[in-house]
Amino acid sequence: MKRIHILLVEDNEGDILLTTDALEEGKIINKVSVVKDGKLAIDFLNNKEPYVDAEIPNLILLDINLPKKNGHEVLKYIKGSEKFRHIPIIMLTTSSSEKDIHEAYNHYVNCFITKPVDVDEFMEAVTKIESFWISIVQLP
Repeated sequence: MKRIHILLVEDNEGDILLTTDALEEGKIINKVSVVKDGKLAIDFLNNKEPYVDAEIPNLILLDINLPKKNGHEVLKYIKGSEKFRHIPIIMLTTSSSEKDIHEAYNHYVNCFITKPVDVDEFMEAVTKIESFWISIVQLP
């Protein structure tokens, strides 16, 4: 069975729980790592303490509204790095702002999804993300 490593960059405990629950209910065996701010996401990718043994993820779920470095800054860093730019990034955020959408795509986000407010719809959205990006798409 196909196994992938997902890095979830999210500071909201409720959204972390919902996302990880939805991924666990899926049919694919995943490893999910969670970091709660933008600086930690970059540290994770660069194997800085406390992530010295972290594996490079196959897919990143990235929020915009994060402490220390926001999602746009993290996206810009990753897509500007030859070492990391191949990693698909899904912006999964509460924002539906045209400015945020344009900025994300201008920095080469692979997909922009506004988080549904309804819990069941949120769970369904994460399940569909998993289904598409893991079952259909060939990841590097």
